[in-house]
Amino acid sequence: MQDTYQKRLDALRQKMAQSNTDLVVLGPSSHMNWISGVNPHGDERPVMLLISPDYAGFLMPSLNADSVRQHTDLPFHIWHDVDGPTEALHDLLAASGTPKGASRIVLDETMRTDFTFLIKDALPEAQLRFTADTVGVLRKSKDATEYDALKASNIINDLALTAAFDGLKEGMSERDVAAIIEAVYTSYGAQVEFIAVAFGANGAFAHHHTGDTLLTQDTAVQIDTGCRYQGYPSDNTRCGWFGTPTAEYKQVFDIIERAVQAGLAAAHVGAIAGEVDKAARQVIEDAGYGPHFLSRTGHGLGLDLHEPPYITSNSDVVLEMGNVFSIEPGIYLADRFGIRLEEIVFLRAEGCEILSDMPREMLVR
Repeated sequence: MQDTYQKRLDALRQKMAQSNTDLVVLGPSSHMNWISGVNPHGDERPVMLLISPDYAGFLMPSLNADSVRQHTDLPFHIWHDVDGPTEALHDLLAASGTPKGASRIVLDETMRTDFTFLIKDALPEAQLRFTADTVGVLRKSKDATEYDALKASNIINDLALTAAFDGLKEGMSERDVAAIIEAVYTSYGAQVEFIAVAFGANGAFAHHHTGDTLLTQDTAVQIDTGCRYQGYPSDNTRCGWFGTPTAEYKQVFDIIERAVQAGLAAAHVGAIAGEVDKAARQVIEDAGYGPHFLSRTGHGLGLDLHEPPYITSNSDVVLEMGNVFSIEPGIYLADRFGIRLEEIVFLRAEGCEILSDMPREMLVR
């Protein structure tokens, strides 16, 4: 993995040169994890990774240093609680060769505000911006190592979803179904990322919280769930009916399936993310359910469950090879049911590769 992190660091420095960036500052976050393999505990003690064209090093609390050293060979500038981080930060900035004048600095947008102010106080004339044209743009295109982890995570998720629908029994609660899913995750060495089981009218809540609702005959079932495996999450939604589905449910299911297919067809290298959203949304609008499509069509997925690129109607982002994102249109009918079908796709030169192997067909139990 150290070779992977070195390649990512080299790629970041190329982006820094192209964007005229003097320094990239990352806090404890998925950005830091992606570039270095270090994912330290984040609390009020400042931890930062500073990367310049010629140097990369950590501002590191002494309490964390020995543990973090197991994960990186990059130099540490250690500070102790009794002294505070200021002197160590100045030493790190000096080692990085960052100009004290009007430096051009990229800041981790997910970093604690008080960490950011340490940088602002040390370099008051710096021009500041976020990571979109440096770390952010690199993370949007996944490499082979990331693809393998994402694929494996999605296959485990398929097994959990299959077990959940196969295990449906009258009288069980949403929490009971979630327990089935968690048990499958655990058996494969994966961790729960999230589990949203929705019976009946609860499916009309786009982000339902799994609860104590009991399963009865002739009830819609929606399960949106994901695990984390080898550091990467999965995310998939499948829907079905316990009993005999109504004509309305079957009609809406068909509309959503056609919307998914339209989104997948529109997603290719060079496509605009907003056009992908439009393609899926148009199917739902043409069927008369436009007001009931309450969300965007998709979101990127990588180390973070939600990350760029976002598949939204107002996005002008150009999709690139290696992007990973969801296609997940839905129709939500208050007090009745909701249907969302979701695929996570890896964008290749020839189009979308769906990372799930689980069919999208209506699951009737």
